[in-house]
Amino acid sequence: MSQASEENRPPVVTPVRVVIGLCLVAPFIAMLWVGSYAKTDPAFIGLPFFYWYQMAWVLISTALTVLAYWLWQRDQRARREGGAK
Repeated sequence: MSQASEENRPPVVTPVRVVIGLCLVAPFIAMLWVGSYAKTDPAFIGLPFFYWYQMAWVLISTALTVLAYWLWQRDQRARREGGAK
């Protein structure tokens, strides 16, 4: 019975979940704002800014997604342990 009442509760917005959302939205905003990186200077190892900026975001996006996943797992574990008490 308590499990059914837990499923019907509205989602809770916590600071951790806000950080998770920001981690997942940041790459989209960075890539959609083309005017911020549509230039050739500064070049890095002979690559124009336009290209190396996008390649850097591949790595940054991976790190942010891993961080979001880790935070989500931690949040879910804390909710399960808090609900069991």
